[in-house]
Amino acid sequence: MSGEEPSTFSPYNSLKMHAAVQQKAELWKRKRIRRGDHDILCFQGQSWSFLRGKEFYMKNKVIETQGLVKTYRRYRKREGIRGSLASLWKREYEEKTAVNRVNLSVEEGEFVGLIGPNGAGKTTLIKMLTGIIAPTEGSIDVLGYYPNDLRNEFKKQYAVVMGQKSQLFFELTVNDTLRLFKEIYEIPEKEYRETKDYFVRLFGVEELMDVQVRTLSLGERMKMELIVALLHQPKILFLDEPTIGLDAVASRQIRKFLREINEEKGTTILLTSHYMEDIKALCRRTVVINRGVSLYDGPTDELFDRYQKNRKVIATFEHPMGQIALKTNEVRQIEDEPYKKVYEAAIPRTRELFAELMEYEPKDIVVEEEDLGAVVERIYQSEIAAQETGTGRGSGRAVEGAEVSETGATAAEGKEATETDSAEQKSNKKGGCR
Repeated sequence: MSGEEPSTFSPYNSLKMHAAVQQKAELWKRKRIRRGDHDILCFQGQSWSFLRGKEFYMKNKVIETQGLVKTYRRYRKREGIRGSLASLWKREYEEKTAVNRVNLSVEEGEFVGLIGPNGAGKTTLIKMLTGIIAPTEGSIDVLGYYPNDLRNEFKKQYAVVMGQKSQLFFELTVNDTLRLFKEIYEIPEKEYRETKDYFVRLFGVEELMDVQVRTLSLGERMKMELIVALLHQPKILFLDEPTIGLDAVASRQIRKFLREINEEKGTTILLTSHYMEDIKALCRRTVVINRGVSLYDGPTDELFDRYQKNRKVIATFEHPMGQIALKTNEVRQIEDEPYKKVYEAAIPRTRELFAELMEYEPKDIVVEEEDLGAVVERIYQSEIAAQETGTGRGSGRAVEGAEVSETGATAAEGKEATETDSAEQKSNKKGGCR
């Protein structure tokens, strides 16, 4: 088969596509992916793809899951020596559903937020998308691969950054660490230098490249984590709470860098975070998960407009203050100390409360977004209420087919399973569903 494309080939003419579809198709960015050895032209809905030789042109859906389930089986033992002895003859187990029938579709270049309380199933979902563990049920496709096959060509196309787990070598300098990863990912020397120089300039860390990693601050280390993750130019970047523990300045810098990487490099990013600022500033689309169930998948602005009801107002004073009698309605006092007053106010009343507190000449006033857990719980309760009344789902954008039942919620409750990666690989490789 010739490696040259025939100049007369026209997928539009051969398929007689609608003019609007033609215009949209011309604007789509085409990517080459190794796939097959035959010429194939296919048209589905409003998308078309042309496969010639080993080059596949398409509008990418880089992540696609259907009915994804992950159930852990864990051992329970009564307290004390009697319980230990009894377990030698008869062990008790329970099943915990960490992820319950999650459908997720992510297109190339998207910046998607994944939010939910601790134990919701966010990290478990990322582990399945990266192949660390296999799903119990359902189908999963990432960049055209089944992740748990752990093929090297797949592992070179994504990166993971976890705020609580470091992939850096603390005794090496930053330059030596980057060169080590260059060899691991088999990056050509020219590409390595160009990519490294780009990110070093972007993050402004030129003066830190020759010092040991263990001497870096938390914010500086997180920048290096991102450089290491992006060194091989992955198509997908998974971020699990990258700003945890960082101060406001460092968090703002990390958000700025991530936005530039997404916009300039076209990297698809899936971000989990407990901070409202991260999600609002970066993600146009948000997926809410609670107790293993996907409750919402839609625009971030719409999510917070619909479910965020309150703001927290914190006033600090130079001199001790007694009880402040407020005239503003829909305000609840959370904390009352001589030098600090904390209030929760309905969003429409925030400005009125702010103006009233200014009359007492505070040293500082801070307005914070409502806690993420409260927003998620409000979504969850609205879903249950909608099902009980038989009026359908509580949100117009809520995920179809999400099951919020007492049984499912109980099974998925509590903290996410903390099995080690090696144990997960051994126990789950057999049970994966394609």
